[in-house]
Amino acid sequence: MKNIHLLEKEQLKKLFKQEHVDRFEDSLKVLDVFFKTEGHVTTSELIQLLHENGHDFDLNFVRATLNLMCRFGFAVKHRFKNGEIRYEHMHLGHHHDHMVCTKCKRIIEFEDEALESLQAQIAMSHGFHMLQHRMEIYGICSSCIEDRVVDIPLTSAKPGEQLQIKSFSGGTGARMRLSAMGLRIGDKVEVVTNQGSGQLVVAVDYKRYALGRGLAKKVLVQPIQG
Repeated sequence: MKNIHLLEKEQLKKLFKQEHVDRFEDSLKVLDVFFKTEGHVTTSELIQLLHENGHDFDLNFVRATLNLMCRFGFAVKHRFKNGEIRYEHMHLGHHHDHMVCTKCKRIIEFEDEALESLQAQIAMSHGFHMLQHRMEIYGICSSCIEDRVVDIPLTSAKPGEQLQIKSFSGGTGARMRLSAMGLRIGDKVEVVTNQGSGQLVVAVDYKRYALGRGLAKKVLVQPIQG
């Protein structure tokens, strides 16, 4: 990997000189620190890393340098769902996809040749010439699942998550209201919407149910694994 970084640095130096990039040496310092991350960083995170390496550059300069690196194909810009813009080192001839934890925001890279082949076959079957593609899988990582208590209130569940109702807390009135709506202990539910405030919507057997947060908090659920 180190040899690849040296090669790419030389390539980018030539391109920067060719384009008469201002603050040439400072741009190379940004490049060096960025290449060392091999992760997905925001502009602010990169500025912090630069500071830790003894470089104090302003936001506009770092952002402009990252945009140049994207322009020349040495970096790629991502905006994962509901997240900030993140930059990643782009390796020629190498493709990977991402899994994003909606709880801790961890980004996991993965490669699967069979999946890549299947996507190409699907494109061909539709007479479609694929130029590029991106796959992002959103869910909850194993560490966050382990950190959860066994039963969680429905209000803590994420959109798209599938769960099983384990019990109802609260008094008889709340339980009667939930039963009258059609929700039962043992039901498998899918969270359709949960914006962190106001009502949330779940589906059971293709039927949608809207619950206020107070009532939803009394529904205790467990994630369905697999």
